[in-house]
Amino acid sequence: MTQPEGFVTPEDARKVCKLQRSIYGLKQASRSWNLRFNEAIQEFGFIRNEDEPCVYKKFSGSIVSFLVLYADDILIIGNDIPTLQSIKTWLSSCFSMKDLGEAAYILGVKIYRDRSRRLLGLSQSTYIDKVLKRFSMEESKRGFLPIRHGISLSKEMCPSTPQERE
Repeated sequence: MTQPEGFVTPEDARKVCKLQRSIYGLKQASRSWNLRFNEAIQEFGFIRNEDEPCVYKKFSGSIVSFLVLYADDILIIGNDIPTLQSIKTWLSSCFSMKDLGEAAYILGVKIYRDRSRRLLGLSQSTYIDKVLKRFSMEESKRGFLPIRHGISLSKEMCPSTPQERE
């Protein structure tokens, strides 16, 4: 690293500047953002998931809220709309943000809802079509999995001897 133009003095030519905060685009900017976000969201009462550090949860009686962070995108999920609104209001007071409304896609996964039947589904068909197109396989035939539908597999069903494996 070198000193910025116009700031070099002969006696301090080998010194560099120390950044007091991260600058968007630098390697450490995403880590700095994540540390700041983690500190702020835990102040609001969210608990970081030990297995997946970008997933936060908050329980308050029967009200459950999840917050999923991906780079600088946030997906908020919960079972109480006023609570979700309060989370969004609080986040907008801490960070510059905009609400994009209900999520339709996240990380290439389509989210679809059927509120009348109380169903929530996820689909990766668009992503699969994109991969097939990339490898020029969009005209390939669909196949079936070599397993019956509805079968439950367990660890006890795994082969344990070399003869069973063959």
